[in-house]
Amino acid sequence: MVVTGASGFIGSAVVRAARSAGAHVVAMTEPGADCRNLTLLDAELAEADLRDPVGVSAACAGARFVFHLAAIYRFWARDPRVFYDVNVGGTRNVLAAVRAAGCERLVYTSTIGVLGHPEDGGPADETCYPDLARLYGSYKGSKYVAEHEVLRACAEGLDACLVLPTFPLGPGDVTPTPTGKVVLDYLNGKMPGYAATAMNVVHVDDLAAGHLAALERGARGRSYILGGANLAMRDILAELAACTGLPAPRLRVPRGVILAAGASSTLVEGRVLRRAPHVPLEAARMSATPMTFSDARARTELGHTARPASEAISESARWFADHGYVAARRAALIKWRD
Repeated sequence: MVVTGASGFIGSAVVRAARSAGAHVVAMTEPGADCRNLTLLDAELAEADLRDPVGVSAACAGARFVFHLAAIYRFWARDPRVFYDVNVGGTRNVLAAVRAAGCERLVYTSTIGVLGHPEDGGPADETCYPDLARLYGSYKGSKYVAEHEVLRACAEGLDACLVLPTFPLGPGDVTPTPTGKVVLDYLNGKMPGYAATAMNVVHVDDLAAGHLAALERGARGRSYILGGANLAMRDILAELAACTGLPAPRLRVPRGVILAAGASSTLVEGRVLRRAPHVPLEAARMSATPMTFSDARARTELGHTARPASEAISESARWFADHGYVAARRAALIKWRD
């Protein structure tokens, strides 16, 4: 099988799970990618830029199954067109390669960012469609379009299903992802306050197992949220405080302040100075919006399960600390608690 985006946080976990199941894995990575998560996994490495149809086709040749996880997952780029070039154009290249190789099935990794939220504030599920006017940012927009390219291919006969990860935590978040950055900012004392938001936390290895379950049992053209536990940000920080002994922020930051900071940072740093903003507006909007989800469909149809969120949170914190991501003065204050 082929795994695109194999060097990434979720991608490497999928490779790890597939290798544990005895599968031969071609791990497709972008040129120059940090491949430390693949070092001990005994996978066949294939380097290819998603925007290069020839390279993608070569990586997928002879594969029975393809997991397409590769995407640009961040909230700002100097040239926003890169989101569509990679996330949409790259997905089209994978779809073409899957057809040309005669693959039996594609599992496409979408995002819960393409879903809407119920007006009553309850958890969203796969039936919740978004208000396109609120589908903020190039990341969400490009993933929404890419998802529909996959669904179009399904309508034309391709056997594919879609998985939508919630907010993963755990070991191996080398970049780190926007989700992991929440944990890292806390550890480094860069979180003076918190937003009155919520998110669905899942261990990255449970996400990987959900990908394999989707390959085996997912219905063609059907989407599955792969999640864990819905937690308020205050509770996530409380879990981090419980496992590290570091104090949790007590200041609740109003939504308006968060959005103003995002708008200002994006305007001054992003547009004027042409550098990555410290608080991208898209990230500010997300942090100011409760994002809870129901993964009942995946649990019922795929047999998806997830360990307690506290394990994902504590393992993420320990990994960052053990791998030099935490400043020495802060690391010295940590008193690990089981």
